[in-house]
Amino acid sequence: MASSWVPDIDPASDFSLANIPFGIISTPDDPAPHAAVAIGSYALDLKVLTANPDLSSQLFPSIPNLPEAFAQPTLNTFAELGRPIHRQVRTALQNLLSTTTAHPSLLRDNPTLRARALLPQSAVRTHLPMAIGDYTDFYAGYHHAFAVGAMFRGPDAALQPNYLHLPVGYHGRASSIVVSGTPVRRPVGQILLDGKPEPVTAPSRKLDIELELGCFVARGNEMGRGIAVGEAEEYIFGYVLLNDWSARDVQTWEYVPLGPFNGKNFASTVSPWVVLADALEPFRAKGVEVEGRPEVQGYLREGRAESVFDVRLEVDLTTAEGDTTTIGRTSSKHLIWSFPQMLAHHTLGGCPMRSGDLLGSGTISGPGGVDERGSLLEMTENGKKEVLLAGMDARTFLKDGDTVTLRGFCGEEGARVGFGECRGRIYSALQK
Repeated sequence: MASSWVPDIDPASDFSLANIPFGIISTPDDPAPHAAVAIGSYALDLKVLTANPDLSSQLFPSIPNLPEAFAQPTLNTFAELGRPIHRQVRTALQNLLSTTTAHPSLLRDNPTLRARALLPQSAVRTHLPMAIGDYTDFYAGYHHAFAVGAMFRGPDAALQPNYLHLPVGYHGRASSIVVSGTPVRRPVGQILLDGKPEPVTAPSRKLDIELELGCFVARGNEMGRGIAVGEAEEYIFGYVLLNDWSARDVQTWEYVPLGPFNGKNFASTVSPWVVLADALEPFRAKGVEVEGRPEVQGYLREGRAESVFDVRLEVDLTTAEGDTTTIGRTSSKHLIWSFPQMLAHHTLGGCPMRSGDLLGSGTISGPGGVDERGSLLEMTENGKKEVLLAGMDARTFLKDGDTVTLRGFCGEEGARVGFGECRGRIYSALQK
């Protein structure tokens, strides 16, 4: 991968020339949300870039609808154009931003356009990248599923009988998905306190995080017709980090018999830049292998073993006093089901997906110690132990004023493919 002429790109930047993730921004000159890509510490405004028909026709000669797509307040229209178009556009932008660009006069040597189109990310506001009609949260993090199951049922019954046969999931609430940086209110719900026969209605005392990878659907399928696992990649637009905040005490009381409800539907946070599926291709890895695992059903059999990605994931907790501790490090290679398998299973009965639908991986944890776990529930064994923090502090679950930041990246310095931050700060349920 060539280097970029864009100034001052930190070698540790998530947004190298090897990445080119897409997002939605608004700017001081244009408050209407529209499309951009991230490069280093800058955002390249695609609405401005493609407003010039001569420039647009040179960069994207066979894609006439791009100016309209990039002027939209979400990426759905662009996503629906399909993966070959995503690939073509990303490659053209990489060439435009490369030191070896064949068209230097289009942007690099055009100071007027560069000043309008290449903006510091600190000067723009990011928005939800997609209009999300539906959200499905899976439970594909094997080590998390086993650890939580063992915690409540013992290691011999840690996994339910169906777990190794199908991607377990449930339908979540799309209306409460927010972009990184949006504050999160501590939820109120029914809670059964220890030793009490009747529940109380109160703010959650066991507010938790869930470190997940999210997948956006590019285009839908016809109702009644499933998506074959071998074709599912063509239905995937890209990936984001996902923090599926969880009120464990509310969830414990309510989840039998129909599963999570108010304990999960108050907020989920996603990172603002969508890393395209093609950008993650070099980082494929094998998923979790379980000894004695039964052969999966035919509709879930994939043609290659490297069906997940090795995204290095981290969780930071920053206290109200400003002290930050990295409390978790793991990898998305610890999934037992791939996103194509999730899509194939989701649509097996004919469920129609739509552009912008979001799939969550479920909490991702590693096989090692406390610092490889993706939730406080696991780290603290449901509040029995404390996680030690900088500043002589500790946590079992989140306090008001805490900020949680997820990060994820692949590759080496100078060519990182990363997601940026997925960040949320907790404020009191009593605060107006």
